[in-house]
Amino acid sequence: MAHEIDYEDDATQQDLVVPPTLISAAESFEKKGNSWFAISQLPSDLSVTIEDVTFYVHKYPLLSRCGYLEQAAELQPCVSNQLNLHNFPGGPETFETVVKFCYGLPVSLSPRNSAPLRCAAEFLDMSEELEEGNLISKTESFLTFVVFSSWKDSITVLKSCQTLSPWAENLQIVRRCCDSIAWACQETTGAGGWLDDVVTLRIDHFKRIMTSMALKGLRPDFLGSCIIMYAEKWLLGSNDHVEYRNRNKELKWSIQQGQKKEKEFQNQEIIESMVGLLPHQKEATSCKFLLWMLKMAVVYSISPALVSELEKRVGMVLENASVYDLLIPNGGEQGTQVKSMEGQTMYNVDSVQRILEYYLMNQEQQEAENHGKANISKLLDSYLAEIAGDPHLSATKFQVIAESLPHTARPCDDGLYRALDIYLKAHPALSEHDRRRLCRVVDCQKLSVDACSHAAQNDRLPLRTVIQLLFAEQVKLRATVSRKQEGGNSEVQEDDYNCSEEIKMLKVELEKMRDLVEELQRDHITLQKDCKKMGTNQKALSGWILGWKKLKLFHGKMNENENREGKQKVKRLSSILRFRRGQSMS
Repeated sequence: MAHEIDYEDDATQQDLVVPPTLISAAESFEKKGNSWFAISQLPSDLSVTIEDVTFYVHKYPLLSRCGYLEQAAELQPCVSNQLNLHNFPGGPETFETVVKFCYGLPVSLSPRNSAPLRCAAEFLDMSEELEEGNLISKTESFLTFVVFSSWKDSITVLKSCQTLSPWAENLQIVRRCCDSIAWACQETTGAGGWLDDVVTLRIDHFKRIMTSMALKGLRPDFLGSCIIMYAEKWLLGSNDHVEYRNRNKELKWSIQQGQKKEKEFQNQEIIESMVGLLPHQKEATSCKFLLWMLKMAVVYSISPALVSELEKRVGMVLENASVYDLLIPNGGEQGTQVKSMEGQTMYNVDSVQRILEYYLMNQEQQEAENHGKANISKLLDSYLAEIAGDPHLSATKFQVIAESLPHTARPCDDGLYRALDIYLKAHPALSEHDRRRLCRVVDCQKLSVDACSHAAQNDRLPLRTVIQLLFAEQVKLRATVSRKQEGGNSEVQEDDYNCSEEIKMLKVELEKMRDLVEELQRDHITLQKDCKKMGTNQKALSGWILGWKKLKLFHGKMNENENREGKQKVKRLSSILRFRRGQSMS
C-alpha cells in the first residue's frame, strides 16, 4: 500500500506516490555541529529539537510509531514540520536511539539505556496500538526478563534513573529495581562486591533499598554494616568532606574552605536519611559510629529531633564509648568551622548530659547491675578531665555533669578528684564559694591513700575540704594499722592521738574564724542602720564608711593570717600522716 505525502518545490506543487520502504529507509545518520541528518533519497520534512540538538528526519517513520508526534502534527498542521520537545527523558542521546528504531536500524538494548528508552517510549506514546513490537513492549520485556533478574544490572539501571524523574518513578522502574536488589541481597549478604556497588547509589535510591531489605527481615547487624559503609563512602570519601583527627589527645575538626552549599545540603540529606534508617536494635551499629554521626549532625545542623534520636541511641550503648568519642564539638550553622567562640564551650556538654540521662533511664528500665555504671563512671571522669581545661566551662556545668551519676555508681573518686584538680587549675579566678561547692562532689571516703595525700597538700582546695581529706586519710591509716602485728602498736597509737589533737585544734580555729566573720557582718548591718539615721550628714557618713573600710581591711588581713596559719598546720599534719603511713607500710 502506498502513502501519499505533500512535497513542495519553488515552481509547482504536485502529489507524488512514494513506496513506504523508500520513505522509511535511511542509509545513515550524520552529525554536523549540533544537528543530526538522516541521509536518504528524500529530503527531510520534519525537524525535532531537544535541548540544543536538532534532528532533521522524515515524518512517516516517526509518526507511524510515535502517537505523541502524530497528535502534535494533527493539532498544529501549520507548524507540524518543526517540533520542540521540552523535558524529554534521556535527552538528545536517547532520542537518537529512538529515531534509529523508528527507521528500522539495529538498536541494542542494555542496562545503561533501557530505562531512558522506556521513559522516552512512554513520553512519545510508542504503544502496540500503533505498531506491533513497538518500543514500549520491547523495553518493558528487556527490563522484566533481563534487568530485574540480576542485581548488578538493576544497580546499573537504578543509576541511569537519577536523571529520569518523574518518569522512572511513575513507571515503577525505581521500585522494581530496589526490590530486585533487596531480594538478591538475601543470597549474597556475604559478598563484598554487592555492598561496594550498592553504596555508590544516590541516597534516595539507597534508602529505598534499605527499607525494602528491612521489610524482608534481613538481620539488623547486616543493615547496620550497609549504613556504616554508605556513610563512610559519601561523608568521608571526597576532598571537601568534614573530617576529625585525634592529635595530641585533642579533637581537631576542619571543613574544606570554599565548600559548595550544594555539597553541604547533600551531606545534610545523607545524615538525616542515615538516622532514619538506623535499626532500633542495639547490636545493629557501634557506639563509635553513632557518636561520629552525632558529631556530623552537629556540624551540619540537622533537625533537633534527629539529633535527639541519635543521643537516645548513644545512651543505649554508652558503656562501649571511649572518652574521645564523647568530645562532641559545638557547631554553628551549616558548615561553620567548629571553634570555641567567646562564651561558648569548645565541646557540646549539654549533649553529653542528655546522653547520660538517656543511659540512666535505660539502665533503670533494664535493672542493670552496678558494674555497668562503674564502667560509665570511669568514662565520665575521663571526660570531665578532658573538658576541665576549657576556660568557658562554668562551675555549674561541671558540677551537673559530675553529679549526673548516682552516688553508688563510683566505687572510687580518684578520677573525679583528678578532673576537679584540672578544673581548679584552669580557673584560678574561681570564687571561694564555687570552690567549696565543687569540692562537695568528691567523696573523701572514696579516695585512695595516694589521692588523699596529694589533696592534703593541694593549695587549690579550700581549707575545710583539706581537713575532711585528712580525716579520711586518718581513717584509712587506722584501718591499715589495725591489720599490722601488735609490735609497735603503742607508738602508732600515740601518733594517732597527737594527730587527732592537731585536727581538733584546727577545727577550733576554723570555728573562731567563722565567728569573726559573723561578728563583722553584724557590725556591717549596724553601721548601715546608723548611716540611715544620720540622714544628710555627709561628713559623718564618710567617716562611718571610712571606718567600715578599715574594719574590712582588718578583717581581710586577719582572715589571710588565719588561713595561712591554718594551711601551715594542715601541711604539718599531712607530713605527720605521711610519716605514719610510711611506718605502717614498712
